[in-house]
Amino acid sequence: MSTLLQLQVGESLKEIQLDPVSRIDLIKYAGASGDFNPIHTIDEEAKKAGLPGIIAHGMWTMGNLAKLFTPYFEDGFIQDYSIRFKGMVFLNDVITLKATLKEVVDNKLRFQVQAVNQNGNEVLKGEVLFNQF
Repeated sequence: MSTLLQLQVGESLKEIQLDPVSRIDLIKYAGASGDFNPIHTIDEEAKKAGLPGIIAHGMWTMGNLAKLFTPYFEDGFIQDYSIRFKGMVFLNDVITLKATLKEVVDNKLRFQVQAVNQNGNEVLKGEVLFNQF
C-alpha cells in the first residue's frame, strides 16, 4: 500500500463505485443514525413531501465518502470534513466517490471530494483535510 504523501497535487485516489442504493441500505442507516424521517424509507411519505420517491439520507452519502480514506487509516486521520449537498440520491442510484489532491502543507493533505451519480450529476462536493502521522 502506498502512502498518501506519495501523491502529487492534481492526482486522485482510486475511485470507489458503490452498489446501487437499496431500501435496506436506507433502513439500516435510519436505525444506525436515529434519523427515521419517512422520506428516506416510505414511498408514500416521500411522495406526500413532493418527491418522486424515497431519497437517501445526505449523511449516508457523506459518510460513504470516508471509504476513500479507509485504506490509509494507519497513516493518519481525517482532521476536517466540509461538504455541500448538490443533489438528491434516489433508490437504485449508483454513486461514484472521488478525491483529488489539491494541496500539501507539511503533513496535511487537502483533497477535493465529490460524489456523482450514474448520470454524471454531482450529488455532493467538498473538501477533506487528511492529517498524516
